[in-house]
Amino acid sequence: MKTHILSAPPQSVVPQLGPLALRRPGLLRLLASLSIVAMAMPVPAGAAADASGTPTAQTPSTSNSTQCPALLDHRFSRLRDGQAESLCAYAGRVVLVVNTASKCGFTPQYEGLQALHQKYSARGLTVLAFPSGDFLGQEHGNRTDIAKTCFDQYGAQFMVYDKTAVVGRDANPLFVQLRDARGAPRWNFHKYLIGRDGKPGPSFGSTTDPMDAKLVSEIEKLLSSPSPIKTAAVNPH
Repeated sequence: MKTHILSAPPQSVVPQLGPLALRRPGLLRLLASLSIVAMAMPVPAGAAADASGTPTAQTPSTSNSTQCPALLDHRFSRLRDGQAESLCAYAGRVVLVVNTASKCGFTPQYEGLQALHQKYSARGLTVLAFPSGDFLGQEHGNRTDIAKTCFDQYGAQFMVYDKTAVVGRDANPLFVQLRDARGAPRWNFHKYLIGRDGKPGPSFGSTTDPMDAKLVSEIEKLLSSPSPIKTAAVNPH
């Protein structure tokens, strides 16, 4: 039988034990064996370590990717207050995405968008407007003038974001995904529907009024679908 000789415990431990360690040699041998076992134990996968090699706790991930569909996993600054918000807040709702403009022949469609918001918001519809000057520069150059058009002139109570690009190389990531799924906007006030499951639904061109029977029918159809995600009350402002 082999004889296993146990090394002494770390010197930093002995002073903490005081005279007790000197009177109880068996205690020293026990500490030594525990030290060997601890050093032999593997560090859990993914655990971080400090400068001395001691494992340290990691901050758990706060990602909500399992609840937020990829199509909504984006952040944009709100026109009203400039604060950035995540579209994940609208997961589980039916979303109508529209690229808007203040100096377009279709600008009065803001009224129809507001009508949709008033009629269907409580049932789960969210209207998201993205002002853009991509088409003949028909959007104001500053936030103040854009806000005057949509909020003061048309009384929009739905969510409106800061001016952004919706086509071309500079298109924001949401419109890139919508373009890949349903085609790019050809003009202002193109309309994309997103279902409760976060998947792209039908899209409608600029000439389709927000209160058009076909568009309203599609909205009601999507609203009738059960939500796979638990939704929270949404305040558009």
